[in-house]
Amino acid sequence: MKIRVLGCSGAIAAGCKTTAFLLDDDLLVDAGTGVGDLTLDALARIDHILVSHSHLDHIVSIPLLADSVISRRRTPVTVHALPETLEALRRHVLNDVIWPDFTRLPSADAPVLRFSPVAVGQRLSLGGKTIEVLSAEHTVPAVGYAACAGEPRPDTPWWIYTGDTGPNPALWPRVAERRVGMLVIETAFSDRERELAMVSKHHSPSSLKRELDGAPPGLPVFLTHAKPGEMPCIADEVRALDGGHRITHLEAGQVFEL
Repeated sequence: MKIRVLGCSGAIAAGCKTTAFLLDDDLLVDAGTGVGDLTLDALARIDHILVSHSHLDHIVSIPLLADSVISRRRTPVTVHALPETLEALRRHVLNDVIWPDFTRLPSADAPVLRFSPVAVGQRLSLGGKTIEVLSAEHTVPAVGYAACAGEPRPDTPWWIYTGDTGPNPALWPRVAERRVGMLVIETAFSDRERELAMVSKHHSPSSLKRELDGAPPGLPVFLTHAKPGEMPCIADEVRALDGGHRITHLEAGQVFEL
């Protein structure tokens, strides 16, 4: 399974693109501004979008993608998310005020977007990949996702994405049950902003350390969602962590194989 990092920042600035990951060529996990780097042909190959939550930096490209591929698709792009997230998209974005309702265009019988609700603990089979919906703790209803190629076996490596979350004890038993090829976990703020991180249910390095202390040792950890301007301080603070994990900051444009 190929993972392409389209965006991994918590907001925009020069060189910063918000969260989006492309798994193989057909599955998009979150739809931040990084989606705009894909060609029209690449956009048209996306069959599924997994959405972690309803915040703008994770959904902004869904309506724009629909507009771009509407004449290039014979089947709808399926948007998978919690019912509350789908309702927010329908009510606040695809409402014929902010953007046309592409769940009814070009026609109600053959739309370019289709909504499919998910629940924590659910397993999906999408494009030859197994997906599990994971819990998250954020200011709005939110989830993370675990993905692997094909049907999982004990030695199958999983890509695990926490979504936006603060401390989330329910996640770590699920992580411990599988071989982790990549753990993509957010760290939005440095510890100088730890109170803001706590209120907004994001991680800073100190809360990240407390989470990883309860995780299996030696995890390959990849940090995402840093706010622009926070990265140098976060990097310094993360280097001071001593937890036996391999911690790396993601960058837009990176490609990984699992």
